[in-house]
Amino acid sequence: TSDEVGPGLISWHPKGARIRYVIENFWKKEHYKNGYELVNTPHIGRALLWQTSGHLDFYAENMYSPMEIDKSDYYAKPMNCPFHIMIYKTAKHSYRDLPLRWAELGTVYRYEKSGVLHGLLRVRGFTQDDAHIICAQEQIDDEIVEVLRFSLKLLRAFGFEDIKAYIATKPAKDCVGDEASWDKATKALKKAVDKEHVDYSVDEGGGSFYGPKIDLKVKDALGREWQLTTIQFDFNLSERFNMTYTDSEGKDKRPFMVHRALLGSLERFFGVLIEHYAGAFPVWLAPVQARLLSVTDRSDDFINVLEKKLKDNDIRVESDIRNESVGKKIREGRLQRIPYLVVIGDAEVQNNNITVRNRDTQEQKTLTVEDFISILKKEDEIRSLKLSI
Repeated sequence: TSDEVGPGLISWHPKGARIRYVIENFWKKEHYKNGYELVNTPHIGRALLWQTSGHLDFYAENMYSPMEIDKSDYYAKPMNCPFHIMIYKTAKHSYRDLPLRWAELGTVYRYEKSGVLHGLLRVRGFTQDDAHIICAQEQIDDEIVEVLRFSLKLLRAFGFEDIKAYIATKPAKDCVGDEASWDKATKALKKAVDKEHVDYSVDEGGGSFYGPKIDLKVKDALGREWQLTTIQFDFNLSERFNMTYTDSEGKDKRPFMVHRALLGSLERFFGVLIEHYAGAFPVWLAPVQARLLSVTDRSDDFINVLEKKLKDNDIRVESDIRNESVGKKIREGRLQRIPYLVVIGDAEVQNNNITVRNRDTQEQKTLTVEDFISILKKEDEIRSLKLSI
């Protein structure tokens, strides 16, 4: 962050941006595999949109000041949901179309007081891994189970195993939605956590005015708890925007709507990942998976060819051919938590192989380039195995 850019606004440097790229690609691929479609929406919207959604009545103090364009006020979006609803409303839908699962990595802007801003964990501009599920009432049980299962699967793929759910129920007053809908929604949440065998607590009366929710909190390697996923019912926006679908008898029905942020936000999630791994990211996430270290300048040409070959195999690699001792290069590589340090001297050039130091095991082995590429590619297989469990 910088004062020139503005408090709570994050600039991603190259290595952080590289990890973000890996996370985003992984996230998108898994969403397509699990029945979601991706959408993209603008960063700003007219005041009319936020009046309809109720944000200007109930959330204005957390929104940035309006900007006037063509004699109309526009606001930076604090949430993505009104835009997804407007996509829904561009066509009529029947029960045969449902459920719809729409996801977006959408950047939103919320005014947080300067005293609560905290690094990556509490910011003013952040990218939500947002999704909205629009379904018929009779589909809600299955959809909640599925979104919880999917959330748990992805959190575990990132290395989080100690996960607890918190179910927030109907507040005592000032709620929207009828009692039957609240009851059905809350039962669906409890049924889902029971089916997935997740430890949970009930936060009586802790739900939002527009619906009950599940919060998933994870513990990092030091046992600290962080909130990431939220699965939130919404009985408010479907009414405000007059969302309907046609049932099997040709009658208009109001769909159920569920908000879901799985990682929470990329900024906060990245901060939690840093804390969890203490910077020693697993190979599949590491911004630099391998660094090539020269012993003398006689190996520079070999290193240049090797670097290109590794990049051609989608391996994130960089070279250190400075006129420094190999001991200093190794120390710097270890401080940067690089998974594999590859030492190349006269012997390696002559024998067409490499000497590889493993960050996690501290082992040093002499390998062919092909064997080293195979080792790195197996890291993705390990992650895929976690996803299949």
